[in-house]
Amino acid sequence: MTASSTRRTTAARTRLAAVGSIAVAGALILTGCGDQTKDSGSDSSESSSASSAPLADKLPKEIRDKGVIKVGSDIAYAPVEFKDSSGKTVGIDPDLAAAMGKQLGVTFEFENGTFDTLLTGLRSKRYDIAMSAMTDTKDRQDGVDSDTGKKVGEGVDFVDYFTAGVSIYTQKGKNTDIKTWSDLCGKKIVVQRGTVSEDLAKSESKKCSGGKTISIESFDNDQQAQTRLRAGGADAGSSDFPVAAYAVKTSGGGNDFQLVGEQVEAAPYGIAVAKGNTELRDALQAALDAVIKSGEYDKVLTKWGVTAGAVTEASVNGGK
Repeated sequence: MTASSTRRTTAARTRLAAVGSIAVAGALILTGCGDQTKDSGSDSSESSSASSAPLADKLPKEIRDKGVIKVGSDIAYAPVEFKDSSGKTVGIDPDLAAAMGKQLGVTFEFENGTFDTLLTGLRSKRYDIAMSAMTDTKDRQDGVDSDTGKKVGEGVDFVDYFTAGVSIYTQKGKNTDIKTWSDLCGKKIVVQRGTVSEDLAKSESKKCSGGKTISIESFDNDQQAQTRLRAGGADAGSSDFPVAAYAVKTSGGGNDFQLVGEQVEAAPYGIAVAKGNTELRDALQAALDAVIKSGEYDKVLTKWGVTAGAVTEASVNGGK
């Protein structure tokens, strides 16, 4: 994946009022995301026999026969997906995958990988799908590098399941003059590499006047960026709102960080499926719709305190 593989597109600049705080749901103990280790499906979802799964016949036969959907995911992005204190993969995505697995009669088996390699893994068939707080964008659908405008792959299809924006956070009680992205001129921000936060920082830096710029320090994962900010190595950090809000709520017992300003870049998270694999795509859409209709979807979002990002139906390629 190239720089186009951001978690969120920089095309739309919709502002949303920051919603309520994230619920504390387990200790914020994360692992690195580059070890490519496999996480047992029993940790992330529950399988059921095809006979008891109402949508099993919608899956491609080879997946039905295996009983497993391999999921590429950056498992270091609480509360969307992360490891708890026992090493179990937990979060919004694993819980939704478990509910979908019951509908389809398969286990969703999460495999850990760095975010910017997930679509590459999907293209090489290392994974069947990628589910990792990945924003559905038109460039991703078309396989276009958003920085260069050049086509770099065949693209993917998305099954959209959540909506989120991007937020700024600072050390608690410090840098109170930072309220918006333009306030970062002359300051330093920490971000995860390959995300919209990094793209936004670069874009806003070009708008700075008076010879000022935004100093940007990028990391392989969001946890590393948080550690840098916590130690006073930067003025602010930025990540997806659910992640930033979870860090504010949990890090240091809620004493390390504070959210500032409003969310920007509201856009859908999507489950990425290889182009042409329409049978799997449509099965996932049907399963997600069933989970939404049953009320299980709302239960998952309520558990993690992110109901403001709920969708009312599963859509395909809804990103712009």
